[in-house]
Parts: sequence; C-alpha cells; structure tokens
Amino acid sequence: MIDSGIIARNSKRHKADHYVKRFMAKDHLISMLFCVFAKCSSLREVAGAMLGLSGKTRHFQLGHIPYRSTLSDANKRRSVDFFSGVYHDLLREYQHVISDTRFKAVLNKQVEIFDSTVISLFQDILKCVGRTPSNGKRKGGIKVHTVINVDEPVPKMVWFTSAATHDHALLKKLSPDDNTIYVFDKGYNDYKAFKLFGKKGAGFVTRIKDDAVYKVEQELHVEECIHSGVLEDTIIEVTVKEGDGQGKLMLRKVVFYDRVLKRKFEFLTNLFDLRPDMIAALYKIRWQIELLFRQLKGNFPLKYFLGDNENAIKIQIYCALIVNLLLTVVQKRLKRPWAFSNLVSFCRIHLFNYLHLMRFLENPERDWQRDDKNLEMLTLFRGAYF
Repeated sequence: MIDSGIIARNSKRHKADHYVKRFMAKDHLISMLFCVFAKCSSLREVAGAMLGLSGKTRHFQLGHIPYRSTLSDANKRRSVDFFSGVYHDLLREYQHVISDTRFKAVLNKQVEIFDSTVISLFQDILKCVGRTPSNGKRKGGIKVHTVINVDEPVPKMVWFTSAATHDHALLKKLSPDDNTIYVFDKGYNDYKAFKLFGKKGAGFVTRIKDDAVYKVEQELHVEECIHSGVLEDTIIEVTVKEGDGQGKLMLRKVVFYDRVLKRKFEFLTNLFDLRPDMIAALYKIRWQIELLFRQLKGNFPLKYFLGDNENAIKIQIYCALIVNLLLTVVQKRLKRPWAFSNLVSFCRIHLFNYLHLMRFLENPERDWQRDDKNLEMLTLFRGAYF
C-alpha cells in the first residue's frame, strides 16, 4: 500500500540517505512500521523478532535487518521530516478513499477540528507539568497538537511541543481562510485569534470560559421548537487587548441544554447566520478528535518508546500515524463491518503469514477452509472476531 516512489521522493527531498552505507531510509521505515504493527516495546524486541523475516524480506522489500544499535542510531540521527513527508503523501494518495463530503455539502464550507493530547514519557526529555515526585525524578511529556477535517478520520496536521506548552500556541500555526469553520474546546480561547478569524472570514465554534467578561448587546429571538434545546441566543461584546490599547469584538453566545447528558452548554461563535441549534451540532462533532486520540493510544505502542531522545519519539508517533492511516483505508474498503481494534489485532497476529488480507476479511471462513492445517486456528479466532 506504500508506493516505493513516495519513499524515494521523500528520501531525496529530506536527504534521509546521506552518509548512510547500509541501513537506508526505506529499511528504517519498514522496521519502525513492524514495531508498530507488532506492538514492540524495546529495541531488542524489534531486532530479535525481525530475525524471523530472513526468508521473507524480499517480499516486502526489506534490504537490511537492523541490529539494536543500528536502529537506535537511525532513530536518533535520521530526520523526522522523512517520516512526516511519507505520511502526508499517503494521506493525499488515499484521501478519496477515507473522505466523506456530507458535512461540506450541507454547510458549503470545510469544518476542521483541532485539539491536543499528552503522551507521558518515563524520562524528562520534554518538560511536563505537575509536582516533582518524592524520589526527585520527574517524568516528561510530549503534547501532540492535531488538526483533522471533519470528513476524514485521520490527522491533517500534527505539531509536537513539550507537555508544558499551552494549547493556544497552536493558533499561531493555523492559516485561517474564508472557506473553513474551526471547532475547538475552551482551552483555546484567545480573543486576538478570534478577531483574526473574523478578518480572514473564517468561522469558529467553541465554548465560553466560566469567568469570561462580556457585555450583552442584543438578545435574538429563539423560535419555539421543543426538540431544539436552545435556551438563549445573544450578541455579546468582548474586550480585546491589542498592544497598548484595547479593541471591541462582537461575538455570538448560544446557551444549549443537552437532554441526553442533562447539562447546559454555553457556546461562543462568530457565525451569525447559522441557526442556534446548528451551532450546538457543530460543537458536538468535536468529539470525533477525542475518539481519534483514544484509537491511537489504545491500539499502538505509544507508552514505551524505543529511544530516549526527542527525534526517536517523534519518529515512532509518525509511524503509528502511518499504520493508523493504512488500516483506516483497509477498513473503509471492506464491505463487512470490522471494528478497528479487531483489525489491528488480526494484522498483528498474522503479520508474517502469506494471506490475501482483503479477500480474507470479506469472507474469512471460506478462505481458511481451503487449508486444513488452519482449521484449528479458525476455531480459536471465531469467538474473538466473528
């Protein structure tokens, strides 16, 4: 599923093979993808397990099985931009498979969600927050800032910082345009950024902070609708600090009661033309990015890293994103309903078996029964997968 041209192009662009004699960028990528698929937790485990590939390396184009020290040095020295480039090229290649344009068809605009998640580290490689432990050894943490399109279940943009970095630092990385609506939680509240969104014509939906100071300018009429849940719709004015002076910004506040969660939510937006219940619906789809974080942390080895340096950690995260993208493509192409976690487990167990993946997943019993030696294994997996 990974075209060799993508690897060669990114290797040349980012000089990934300069001053390398044997362990080329392609071998490095395959080795790290094996680590993610097999859920390895140490360099010895990767190097030892890959010795079993000695008779099968030609089939997936692995030119050199690395020693532990070789893989460690490559994770430290080879640029993470190579792995980032491979991921984004694969995303462009398979975008037509994983995309769902229903949201854009309704709103005539692209909806993007952004948020961050913290991955704990056992060493203080990147600064984390919290108290110093009693033993004096602090743990580190890396914060993964992520942007996704609402119609794509994989990240569009990823940016790494230390866990101590505030979320709103991501706002400086965005390039808002008039064809996009951004959805995010209240951790990103920044009135300067909101004013920039308005100048660029970009919309946003977020939640207002509990201690926000504002002035009510106008109360909008809320239509009588039993099922809408809209309690209040107002135009408010907030103060924006700009250098030595202050400016004013007009925003819209929508109060919504969720009958399922039995909670009241207060949303903040610059979309004055949309219905108030549509504002609440836009924020509700923000949960999609939380499901992505749960999927990545639950199915891939993002707890134990193969290196004690920042470069090695970023490489392993990007390889997890590549595997997540490839398996998402497989899941989208299947006609049978398969849970993502079951698909990950199946690929990990049958990593070295010669198996037509798509054909097997479509009709597993028929393909397995062609070989009597595998009937016992079919019985073992029937309860887990079928």
